[in-house]
Amino acid sequence: MTTPDSTLPKAELHLHIEGTLEPELILALAARNGITLPHPTLAELREQYEFTDLQSFLNLYYANMAVLVTEADFADMTRAYLGRARDAGVRHAEITFDPQAHLARGVQLTTSLAGIASALADSEAEFGVSTELIAAFLRDESEESALAVLEELIAMDAPIIGIGLDSAEVGNPPSKFVRLFDRARNAGLRLVAHAGEEGPPSYVWDTLELLGAERIDHGIRCLDDTALVARLAAEGTPLTVCPLSNVRLRAVDTLAGHPLPQMLAAGLNVSVNSDDPAYFGGYVDGNFASLAAEFDFSADVLATLAQNSIRSSFATDARKAELLAELGHWRSAQG
Repeated sequence: MTTPDSTLPKAELHLHIEGTLEPELILALAARNGITLPHPTLAELREQYEFTDLQSFLNLYYANMAVLVTEADFADMTRAYLGRARDAGVRHAEITFDPQAHLARGVQLTTSLAGIASALADSEAEFGVSTELIAAFLRDESEESALAVLEELIAMDAPIIGIGLDSAEVGNPPSKFVRLFDRARNAGLRLVAHAGEEGPPSYVWDTLELLGAERIDHGIRCLDDTALVARLAAEGTPLTVCPLSNVRLRAVDTLAGHPLPQMLAAGLNVSVNSDDPAYFGGYVDGNFASLAAEFDFSADVLATLAQNSIRSSFATDARKAELLAELGHWRSAQG
């Protein structure tokens, strides 16, 4: 087994910026903004981080967002992630934010977007991490709500590269958002969507067929459908898998039972990501380290996972070439 460290260059493609809010920063922002939290001490707040399913996590995730009020709050959150990503060996990050969740709290789109974008504008110079921003839409909200926000983003020429689809998957099928994805495609935006985390393989099929998604976030349930696996492997569809998240949300019982090795064996284009690392006990380096320890992954397997992340990103061809060259040096150094 090779122990992966921060020298392994990688991209992170499945990262919710609101999910990087560490408890310490939550309390600091609450104090700055004069907000009284239901769990006002660090110990009380940390006690809430045991989840039984996706919804139990989402309840805390949305409650903690109350501390994000000003552009500075969003910028501080984003910079904190970028510093941690740099330390984890992330060289390129495609960061998702949830505009609807902030609008529902009375925070204007311009506020959340400007705060995050201000940090991303200097990310490569300050942290050595190139970045792109993706606006994700909440699948438990209406398509009309999502379309209204998308139109606002397009009208303001927001610095986003694409759209995503997240939040509660079960009961909110991809078919609900066909018009949203058609509009984004016509606007020249890239298309990604969560599918096959808790939802069935049919959700992955519909995400490909009805929404035209280029990349599937999670996708672990694809193994329940051999025809779907064959298609994903043949087309090289990127699957942004989040192992520690899957365990913490009980999508899989244990890391030992995680399907990632089977996904690799089936020839699927899998990358490793952290999802909401402040909630799930590990940034992307922690995910790599846990996988390497659990499955005795070799340096070659780790490099393959990192290579998949770089090639599956929306980075420029020049940036991809630069990172793949760096990865080649890392692989050579492992002997």
